[in-house]
Amino acid sequence: MVNKGYSYYRTVIFTAMFVGYTLYYFNRKTFSFVMPSIMEEIELDKDDLGLITSSQSAAYAISKFISGVLSDQMSARWLFSSGLLLVGIVNVVFSWSSTVTVFSGLWFLNGLAQGLGWPPCGKVLRKWFEPSQFGTWWAILSTSMNLAGGLGPIVAALMALRYDWRTTLSVSGFICVAASFVCLVLIKNEPSDVGLRNIEPGTMKGKKGSSRDDSTLAELLLSPYLWVLSTGYLVVFGVKTCCTDWGQLFLIQERGQSALVGSSYMSALEIGGLVGSIAAGYLSDRAVARLWILILGAIFGFSSYGPIALFGVIANECAPSNLCGTSHAIVALLANVGGFLAGLPFSTIAKYYSWATAFWVAEITCVISTIAFFLLRNIRTKMGRVPKKID
Repeated sequence: MVNKGYSYYRTVIFTAMFVGYTLYYFNRKTFSFVMPSIMEEIELDKDDLGLITSSQSAAYAISKFISGVLSDQMSARWLFSSGLLLVGIVNVVFSWSSTVTVFSGLWFLNGLAQGLGWPPCGKVLRKWFEPSQFGTWWAILSTSMNLAGGLGPIVAALMALRYDWRTTLSVSGFICVAASFVCLVLIKNEPSDVGLRNIEPGTMKGKKGSSRDDSTLAELLLSPYLWVLSTGYLVVFGVKTCCTDWGQLFLIQERGQSALVGSSYMSALEIGGLVGSIAAGYLSDRAVARLWILILGAIFGFSSYGPIALFGVIANECAPSNLCGTSHAIVALLANVGGFLAGLPFSTIAKYYSWATAFWVAEITCVISTIAFFLLRNIRTKMGRVPKKID
């Protein structure tokens, strides 16, 4: 009966988070999905577009950092569900708007709400799944972004053609609002909430010494590995954001492709990322972290989602259990700095030079970071206090 209980709740909770985060990501990217349709109705130049996307990225960076810290202190299910509710409301209001100022303000609010989504997912996964399974399920959950990113451009383009971009944002927003209440009911913070025994993360079975994590925030912040992870995440996430936010416009404006071809490109990118995410997460459960993040970073260098999945997994697993949310928050904060730089600064380069030049800058940055990662391959991976061995 106990095993059946774990299996049932794991299935229900994971499904709720998967569907919920698919909606999170779809409604994070709706502006990018319908950008060509909006530009047909409202006059927007590249700086306007960059301002709108960067306002979201800046807010997302702040909110995700705060949410990561809060996930160590309060209910993960409430954080996740509240964020989904706010995302839906903002998207509905966005569909009623028509000026750059209002667009930027609302997309800033969207970013604040978006930050409440992922950190609670990591916390819930760590409470419900053993360490040997964590990386795999983290990677599978992260494919919700690929699903939304893969189907989203096609769905949004077809809806925009059949109806208009305002209907697209409004409908997706209302679906988010409804789903937030479902997630609040179905997601449980930890097994003890439903009468099951909690799974202790980080327990070292069969080894002498204490398994208790009591590292301080200062010890975590002084770990060089934390900042290597953060810098790598910044570059990879920034380049990925450049490709997903601007690839469609690049194909349409500089390569003369149709909106459908642009949407299909984004879908193909996400499908490739789905495979990379699952492969990276599966291998991270069966390999030494400090090696595989570097090896996979090189192998999946052309496909950003493999390394992105690994950055999140390792930030959680290499940190003390009492600071895993904070560790992920710090790493994600730097990642979202990369996302911010992929907005207005990136679009400004494209405005004064070309999209091709802007993407060339992103490629060179990615190559330099890969070389730096390789040179730092032997750095100690444990973040926080290293327990002393007891003879």
